Amino acid sequence: MRIIATALLLAMAALFVFGKYMETRYDGYWGFLRAFAEAGMVGGLADWFAVTALFRHPLGIPIPHTAIIPNNKERLGRTLASFLRTNFLTTKVVARRVQRMDVAGAMGKFLSAPAGGEGRMRMGASRLLGDIIAALDDERLGGVAKGAIRKQLDKLDIAPLLGQLLTAMIRERRHIPVLDGIIKWASATLEANEHLIRQMVEERANTIMRWTGLDDKLANAIVNGLNKLLHEMAEDPDHPLREKGEEGLAKLAHDLRHDKELQAKVAHWKG
Repeated sequence: MRIIATALLLAMAALFVFGKYMETRYDGYWGFLRAFAEAGMVGGLADWFAVTALFRHPLGIPIPHTAIIPNNKERLGRTLASFLRTNFLTTKVVARRVQRMDVAGAMGKFLSAPAGGEGRMRMGASRLLGDIIAALDDERLGGVAKGAIRKQLDKLDIAPLLGQLLTAMIRERRHIPVLDGIIKWASATLEANEHLIRQMVEERANTIMRWTGLDDKLANAIVNGLNKLLHEMAEDPDHPLREKGEEGLAKLAHDLRHDKELQAKVAHWKG
């Protein structure tokens, strides 16, 4: 585009010189040709200067009132931000938009496309969303948005959803990392609280057991037995206690979907 524009400007200049030359030697309509070429040449120079002056100094010459955008970008940015805030980010406008948002549908579409969703997550969408929520103004936009979200959460019966989620996890064997985490947590807790077990055994032991040292042996046997049990559960995916744990998770999933008393407790915790 720059080559074409420059070529047309040069063509108008050449046509102006030709028209001026012919006008001085011959009578007729050469003056119209010269005027046409002169208008095109002046208009092209004016357009070039106007566009160039917006972004830089023409030909590198610091002519006043040129390079307008680089010299005034901060003021332009503040003015644009003020315009957007005053006319588009008012409480009523944003609240009306938020009320029409289908958050559940959008989340469903996002989660139903793991490949695209994973890419968007890698591009930082989750971090951006977190920054936006953290930056909401409680007194204006933040209060409206958070109030709308809170109202929707209050309407949501979360217990059946948790039950369906847990059922799906068990069906697809995705609960196994949960059991592994519980076992690791129990092992770490036992290691950090061995002294409490030994203290309890010592407090309940009689004088003879303390005198003969049986209380220490009993405490060691309890701690070693629990450590061995947790190690076996961690190593053996078919351990009977792991199966009991899976049965407990399945019962919890069922109760979350069908037990009204448990659903009421979950609703109370949510509040």
